[in-house]
Amino acid sequence: MSEPTLRTWPTELAQRYTELGYWRGRELTAPIRDQAKLNPNKIALIDSAGQSLSYAQLDEAADRVAAALQAWGLKRGDRFILQLPNVIELVTLLFGSIRAGIIPVMVLPTHREQEVSHLARGSGAVAYAVTDVEASYDFRSLAQRVRQAVPSLQKLLVVGDTGSDPTLTSYSELVGAATDAAAITDLDATSVALFLHSGGTGGLPKLIPRTHNDYEYNARASAEICGFDDATVYLASLSAAHNFPLACPGILGTFIVGGTVVLAREPSPDSVFGLIAKHRVTVTAAVPTLAALWLEAREFDDTDLYSLRVLQVGGAKLAPSVAARIHGFLGVRVQQVFGMAEGLLNFTREGDPIDLVETTQGRPLSPHDEIRLVDEMGAEVADGEVGELWTRGPYTIRSYLAAPEANQRSFTADGFYRTGDLVRRLPSGHLMVEGRAGDQINRGAEKFSSVEIEEYLLDHPAVREIAVIGVPDASLGQASCAVVRPIDAPPSLRDLKDFLRNRGVATYKFPDRIRIVDEIPLTRFGKIDRKRLLAEFGQEAVTDPVGAPV
Repeated sequence: MSEPTLRTWPTELAQRYTELGYWRGRELTAPIRDQAKLNPNKIALIDSAGQSLSYAQLDEAADRVAAALQAWGLKRGDRFILQLPNVIELVTLLFGSIRAGIIPVMVLPTHREQEVSHLARGSGAVAYAVTDVEASYDFRSLAQRVRQAVPSLQKLLVVGDTGSDPTLTSYSELVGAATDAAAITDLDATSVALFLHSGGTGGLPKLIPRTHNDYEYNARASAEICGFDDATVYLASLSAAHNFPLACPGILGTFIVGGTVVLAREPSPDSVFGLIAKHRVTVTAAVPTLAALWLEAREFDDTDLYSLRVLQVGGAKLAPSVAARIHGFLGVRVQQVFGMAEGLLNFTREGDPIDLVETTQGRPLSPHDEIRLVDEMGAEVADGEVGELWTRGPYTIRSYLAAPEANQRSFTADGFYRTGDLVRRLPSGHLMVEGRAGDQINRGAEKFSSVEIEEYLLDHPAVREIAVIGVPDASLGQASCAVVRPIDAPPSLRDLKDFLRNRGVATYKFPDRIRIVDEIPLTRFGKIDRKRLLAEFGQEAVTDPVGAPV
């Protein structure tokens, strides 16, 4: 399907990437078909309940889902929101959609009405798949509210119990009634295969278009660098709606080499350690806060994790002390992964000196990843100096979908993506992440815009002015702090959380702390002076309990 609002790679670069073998002109699910022919009985996928699919069964399931979605009325180019936990149906819906030319929109299970409605409107989604109830939250009700808010969204699919609601379609009944697939065989590999989402600076999440060509290369090259092969057993402990566990190398990279993927429905130590032991997992991935939680749990746990060889850590900066503890306490090799759903990936490699593994976030995946580190005027800085990271390459997007203002801010005229990350480059080429430019908060590897939360909380009846800042936190990396100038009686932290909850905002965006002030400082341009606020509140002793939002 043509995307008139998307900027793509110039013809000469597309030709170069093809000639170099990066882009192979293949549909994203083709590796599943390959493995179904080469190793039909090899187990491809296992879920937390122990259900499994061989490569032949996974390939057949993708075809059946493709046929079912077509019979349901979806057609080539339609956008289909997937908001599911790590279950087999998420994978079959993802691959079946792509195989039918339907474009999945990956949405986190933690997203709520505001985020899902925004992504549905932006993508023009016509269908939406959810589970029934997860962690006591009714996703069927959420889907109904989103459908009311988004006119294009007509079809709702439920994996699980529909609750006898005739407006909801049962996944099992739909797929069970499907006949042979009429999968589309002439998909253009330069077309969009799926939409990921950004963490968002300056507003709600943006839609990230990943093509068959670039995303297949993303997963394949990652698998090669990470040493994945057919003996790899990869545990997806993070939500597969994230780029990291999906394709860095993740699920897709494991399938490309013919390994086995194990899906963890939730990432608690009990769940993860049990799955590692039961299925002899060799590699898994975590964000720093989760890795720290696993380390803490191991002090009281003796589950046999002998099979685990590598723990990949990404999504936020890993403290060197935690990296050292992983090496020493879990007895596995740490691999730092630094990247973004928009493209660029960096990995530490096997054989890197231990000090680089523990203190840097790796070096770029591709020889054709172009890196610029620039100052505030856009001039390149010398190695060893801190600059904002700009990048372009064979798997880094050239624009967001239907976001002209964000595109103007985030992409240069010559195609470089302005990441907003403040980075230092060593002579070895390894990158050290030093922080964020702009207004994004990275709370436990879940990224969101402080501006978005400020806009919501300005509607609170007790708030006259507000600034939300990210402050250092030993557990989360960054915690969010709401600095409030009240109208009269100041609100409590609970008041702000309840207000956001009633607005349908994802809980990880709730402020962790609150500070009451007489005045919000402004810059000479009339903008919130975040540097001044961070200087005042960012280094104070932590007295507020910070953990999962309530």
